[in-house]
Amino acid sequence: MRPLTIRLTCIVLWLGAIAAPASAAPCGGDFGAWLQGVKQEAAAQGISQRTIQSALGTLSYDPSIIARDHAQGVFRQSFEQFSGRMVPPRLARGQRMLQQYAPIFSKIEQQFGVPGAVIVAIWGLETDFGANSGRFPTIRSLASLAYDCRRPDKFRGELIAALQIIDRGDMAPSDLRGAWAGEIGQTQFLPSSYLKYAVDYDGNGRRDLIRSVPDVLASTANYLKGYGWQRGQPWGEGTANFQVLLQWNSSQVYTKTVAYFAQQLAGQ
Repeated sequence: MRPLTIRLTCIVLWLGAIAAPASAAPCGGDFGAWLQGVKQEAAAQGISQRTIQSALGTLSYDPSIIARDHAQGVFRQSFEQFSGRMVPPRLARGQRMLQQYAPIFSKIEQQFGVPGAVIVAIWGLETDFGANSGRFPTIRSLASLAYDCRRPDKFRGELIAALQIIDRGDMAPSDLRGAWAGEIGQTQFLPSSYLKYAVDYDGNGRRDLIRSVPDVLASTANYLKGYGWQRGQPWGEGTANFQVLLQWNSSQVYTKTVAYFAQQLAGQ
């Protein structure tokens, strides 16, 4: 017969296992039970029941998102291949964007220290200046990625951040559409970065990175400033500002293309 203390410990553990809801599982299992756990976590973080129900009430799992995630390959194009494909078709329009929004870019550079050419380069490479921001429902994409057991913690955090964006009144659930991996807006912010760096630059009381060009441009500059962008300094490979651009996208090829595109736009 086991000692009393051991038997009591086993009983406590057994009762705890019974009391623990299925929704406590960090990923996988029954999707409905898992989603209930997300709702509980969101409520515990102060997100309103109105937002929770509007965003998650009829949510379903999307296996096609997981298929896309698992099919990702390593970036294999060289800088010459990638930049040659991406920059020339966008250069003329990028120059027009610099001219069209010149007063905004001047104000942004004065406030954040980031030149318009750098912002336009990111804008053009990410979404063709807002033309291809993506049409995937962000909440469903993030929930599917969080439920999958490949990177559950990362995407569960992004899902909660997306709910916070809705809850603070910036976007409605139906407005949150973007890339399949949950990036939002014309320069493709993950929700956590949206919360941290999005600014209301058109003065309408909302931070809208999908429809408001001033908000998009200023928020992109604010992101780079937040990672240490140095005003008035170059941004080519080997510089401190190039390291900041790597915080936007960790691919050397992509970042070199951003830097090259911006240099072309700036006439360097």
